[in-house]
Amino acid sequence: MDAAEIKAGLDKISDQVREQGEKALAEAKKGVEMASGQKERIDELLVKQGELQAQMDAMEKKYTPHAGRPQERKSVGQQFVESDGWKAMKSAGAGRASMEVKAITSATTAATDGNGGLTIWSDRQQGIQMLPDRRLTIRDLLAAGTTNSNLIEYMREVSFTNNAAYQSAELAAKAESNLQFDQQNAPVVTIAHFIKASKQVLDDSPQLQSIIDNRLRYGLEYVEEQELLYGSGASGHLKGLYTQATAYAAPAGVTVAQQNYVDTLRLAILQAELSLYPVTGFVLNPTDWAQIELTKDSQGRYIFTSPAQSASASLWNRPVVSSLSMTAGDFLVGAFKQAAQIFDREQANVLVSTEDGNNFTTNAVTVRGEERLALAVYRTEAFIKGALAPASGG
Repeated sequence: MDAAEIKAGLDKISDQVREQGEKALAEAKKGVEMASGQKERIDELLVKQGELQAQMDAMEKKYTPHAGRPQERKSVGQQFVESDGWKAMKSAGAGRASMEVKAITSATTAATDGNGGLTIWSDRQQGIQMLPDRRLTIRDLLAAGTTNSNLIEYMREVSFTNNAAYQSAELAAKAESNLQFDQQNAPVVTIAHFIKASKQVLDDSPQLQSIIDNRLRYGLEYVEEQELLYGSGASGHLKGLYTQATAYAAPAGVTVAQQNYVDTLRLAILQAELSLYPVTGFVLNPTDWAQIELTKDSQGRYIFTSPAQSASASLWNRPVVSSLSMTAGDFLVGAFKQAAQIFDREQANVLVSTEDGNNFTTNAVTVRGEERLALAVYRTEAFIKGALAPASGG
């Protein structure tokens, strides 16, 4: 009997047992004693039910509930001792026994036993191996703010002519100084993207939805960092720090022999400080920072760091931020928190919608990530940009 026939037999006997039991219970309530023939009939049904249930249990152990694939796997040795040839030789007490073993021609995870069952099962690891994320740091350098508008306006002092002087005599005319201002605008821009996905996939895999959320947010932050540094200021773009920064020009009065990377950065600090803005940090590409850290003296000793000691990245007692968003060969120094500020109109968020295009009829969803922000650079002379001078030998 196959599984379907056994189940049908079990269902039939279960109905008969229930029918006989209900009949006996009804007669007992009336005070009528169960007839001996009826009791024997119930016993026979119970015995038969037990036999069929045992057969069903044995079959369930042998077969998986998916497509009837067998789970039992017999080794070659087990198949041999169960073969007719071995049994005949064992019975005779002498002779030769053999058994045909089919050659294994494939050892892939898709190998089957000839009946649709897998003989080599794949070892599936949990989770999804994600691509690495770039470390994003520029936002953390700047002052933070929020806005409810689509435009940031601020007044910036352009010049101050200081004519303060001693009054030559009583009633004499006082000296007149002069101030000039101009209005600056920093529009709020939108950064956004979306991913199409199957509604069933997201419902069945909460982990996948979490990954999509994180990827969308990371994509926004990745573009944001590029814009904070190099945004052109064209329609829909931020006007970035590097774009607005003052070009490096070695200040007069300082002579440097065999100028290298580090000398250039020190002179950039001086340039900003001569404009009365104390530099609070550097932004360098990781390649350029590695070049600086690997600088050695004439005896081969590291100048700025020791491989045996951990030290925070810094030059001239100011932190160095290593960022892949900075183009190799470029540098940016500045008074970051004092001279620039981010205004968040809408922080990075992820929304899911079924009302996009034909999503409703195709059971698809659109997952959108979006943020809105503005960047105000209050003093462009507080940021110095330029190209690092080639490093000379130690």
